[in-house]
Amino acid sequence: MITLNKIDLDQISLAYNSSLEKISGRIILCAGTACVANGAYKIRDRFLEVARAKELSISMEIQKENSGDYYLSKSGCQGFCQMGPLVTILPANILYTRVKPEDVEEIIDKTIIKGELVERLVYKAPGKETLCPTPKEIDFYKKQRRFVLKDCGIVDPEDIQEYISRGGYKNAEKVLKKMEPEEVCQEILEAGLRGRGGGGFPTGRKWALTLKEKSNKKYVICNGDEGDPGAFMDRSVMEGNPHSVIEGMIIAAKAIGADEGYVYVRAEYPLAVARMKKAVNDAESLGLLGNGIFNSDFNFKLHVMEGAGAFVCGEETALISSIEGKRGMPSPKPPYPAQKGLWGKPTVINNVETLATIPLIMNMGHAEFRKIGTENSPGTKTFAVTGHVANTGLIEVPFGTTLREIIMEIAGGVTDNNGNIDNSKFKAVQIGGPSGGCLTAEHLDMPLDFDSLKSVGAMVGSGGLVVMNEDTCMVKIAAYFMQFTQNESCGKCVLCREGTKQMLNLLNDITKGKADHNTLILLDELAEAVKAGSLCALGKTAPSPVLSTISQFKEEYRAHVEDKKCPSGNCKDLLEYKIVPELCKGCRLCAKKCPSGAITGNLKEAHIINTEICTKCGICFDTCKFKAIVKE
Repeated sequence: MITLNKIDLDQISLAYNSSLEKISGRIILCAGTACVANGAYKIRDRFLEVARAKELSISMEIQKENSGDYYLSKSGCQGFCQMGPLVTILPANILYTRVKPEDVEEIIDKTIIKGELVERLVYKAPGKETLCPTPKEIDFYKKQRRFVLKDCGIVDPEDIQEYISRGGYKNAEKVLKKMEPEEVCQEILEAGLRGRGGGGFPTGRKWALTLKEKSNKKYVICNGDEGDPGAFMDRSVMEGNPHSVIEGMIIAAKAIGADEGYVYVRAEYPLAVARMKKAVNDAESLGLLGNGIFNSDFNFKLHVMEGAGAFVCGEETALISSIEGKRGMPSPKPPYPAQKGLWGKPTVINNVETLATIPLIMNMGHAEFRKIGTENSPGTKTFAVTGHVANTGLIEVPFGTTLREIIMEIAGGVTDNNGNIDNSKFKAVQIGGPSGGCLTAEHLDMPLDFDSLKSVGAMVGSGGLVVMNEDTCMVKIAAYFMQFTQNESCGKCVLCREGTKQMLNLLNDITKGKADHNTLILLDELAEAVKAGSLCALGKTAPSPVLSTISQFKEEYRAHVEDKKCPSGNCKDLLEYKIVPELCKGCRLCAKKCPSGAITGNLKEAHIINTEICTKCGICFDTCKFKAIVKE
């Protein structure tokens, strides 16, 4: 690593790019959490093993002298999680999907040595035979606007020199040397950047409020405590481009007059923790953190702290309490963190994606940034798309993109329970996690931005999108999210602590056939009370999935309560299994599998199910080869 007493970003960039130009090609291995879990490092080791056997020079480092014909590097999450592990071959930009260690030798023989495709590893859209060898040919990528995530699938997250070679830290240098704090705040304010953590508060205004506070000590905190079920946007940015977060924090520190900061990361994100810590250490070794940054009088010390995994610590004041060594519990506001934050000092708290956006805005200028997205929600938003879609993964689109574009085009369409694409089976999408709301087919063409979602009782949240097909029970979905928030309640507020528990009990009564009309009335009243009386955003938004599903799926709730039926067939206590005599062949397979002996009948004659002793386990339904057993 190049280390200079007086940091010279241009010199580092020139040296790195000069070395990069000498290699014959590059192999980029996706090493985000999902691909690592699926064996990415075994693939890396196999590349080196096969290369040695074939006397092919492959280096894992970029050095002044060309040490290898090919450079084998890792990247952060490339987003296409459904198709991982991913391997990219440059300069042809060939993307191979679902790669296994046993595929490596063929990749080397055909692609690296002969320049040919390994067709079986090339992506094909579901139901189509056209090969899509490069990302620009794949709908998942070509219909996105990768802005914050642009470098996450390219740069080695553990190589600070590569980040610098792509313009990294130049904007921090410009801000520290040429701009006053007021100018920085104004630039972000005019850019219209709103917090990407869920609240959507204008970032520039938050900074300006903290700047005007008089104090001998101020702090910047990066909120990496991403706890929504199915959400992994912030984790992927920290894993894939940690230096972008650090640079954003340096700029934020200059804007408010802070000299110390914390990156608060969930302990459940070990890869993000490790890469953030290495990035901080590398930045310190180059003089990009610490005292006299860029030979100026500006000092900024940065710490990485692991959170214990409490969802409530995503709330600003609870996060501050956690850093201070206290139990993570929210405090009443005002005073706001901008006035009295960490250890009583003015503090700015921004989430990972917000901070990673800052250097990009400073580079392009607020006017160019505002050309992306909508007037009141400029820029892009990352979303983690999961559930019943062909391609789950991490995406980034401009604000104003519709659900239809995300689900039907980028994510490849809605799937049935057998994995077949059938967009007619779309039922709903939960957006914003346990704090968000439920959107239905009538919202498919609604532009997604902070204001439009708020108008229909939903929210952007941190960016989780859970897509559900028509076989999903919305009452159980509401109960799932209520169970989560009930477990995660810190217990400080009676309405949150006890109210969410009672709401969960009411939802469970509905799914078990124990509810009546008064249950729905009580559930609605209780939801409104918890929403109004809770101290922090966890409690105030906890009822959102319940209220939105009741609003959008009234008939489904009524079917559970009045008819004691679950239209989707998911509530076990409301199911009844029956055998259709005309379809039953009397094979006795279901009777042999039934654990309670509820199925009787003679061989080659139609059987019957004794519903009084049936445990509703569903084994008979799964076992029958003739589809003679139905749920009612």
